Amino acid sequence: MKNIGKQLLLCSITLLWLGTATAAPAPAASAPLELVVLGSGGPGATGRAASSYLVLVDGVARILVDAGPGAFVRLGESGLSLGQTDIVLLTHLHADHVGDLPGLLKARAVSGEGARRLRVFGPDGHTADAQHAYFPSTSALLRLLFGPAGAYAYLQDFAAPLQLEAHDVPAALGPRSVLRQVYKQDGLLITAIAGHHRDAPALLYRIDYAGKSISFSGDIDAQGWPDLRRIAKGTDLLVFNTVVRDPPGSPAVLYTLHTPPRAIGQLVHEVGAGRVLLSHLSPAVEHARDEVQAAIAETYQGPLDWAEDGMHVLP
Repeated sequence: MKNIGKQLLLCSITLLWLGTATAAPAPAASAPLELVVLGSGGPGATGRAASSYLVLVDGVARILVDAGPGAFVRLGESGLSLGQTDIVLLTHLHADHVGDLPGLLKARAVSGEGARRLRVFGPDGHTADAQHAYFPSTSALLRLLFGPAGAYAYLQDFAAPLQLEAHDVPAALGPRSVLRQVYKQDGLLITAIAGHHRDAPALLYRIDYAGKSISFSGDIDAQGWPDLRRIAKGTDLLVFNTVVRDPPGSPAVLYTLHTPPRAIGQLVHEVGAGRVLLSHLSPAVEHARDEVQAAIAETYQGPLDWAEDGMHVLP
């Protein structure tokens, strides 16, 4: 696989990856793909952990999607071992999607042995201008956090070495954004495409394995809908971030960041998703569940679930 963007290899960092000291036994007959919700809330502090998911491949926790605050606690509650996790997918670099990376790394650093290789995929960044805030690239974020001069450089004194490989995926929208294969090995395929979350560089992801698929919308506004239609076509499970009510039920500025329920229903219908999981839930949405579900059902009548921390979902 061709590396995307700049590859960051932190050979001197002595860490181990996420997980608990004791592995939970795998079920007798593992599903090819399984989603575990570590965090279903955000961006506010509402009692839910913020956006974070584990994807189990043949019963093994291989892929972490986002690492929002609170995921550290939910990981411990899950009883899962992440000693074999080797892939991290970051949809964007807002704090409610990456805030628990340092804590999760520290927790794993003191609970195991052996070197680890971890591929971290996320958006490239952009410099600040009159219309946009500064966002580092994924490789720059890891360097700022865990590099030799990073905020948590002291972690290099812990346990065995971890190789962090940062892959910066282009996140700029164009007339026709590129659908990229970012990982392909042993039947596991991960694709990514640019999303749009106002000024934050953002990505959409799809995971395919053994005839099953899980897709992630991340946080997207209307400019990201065309690429969601492309990457999620025919997906078995679509995890859709659900933060706002239909206009005018939420502040106008939020519609420049997020997708309202009627549009969610239309998009899920258009891509032909087998089922949808509403997640990244805000209090406004939680308090209007009947209204939100009715709006989605105007165009999509398939299986729909509301995410809860700790939930297991099969595509």
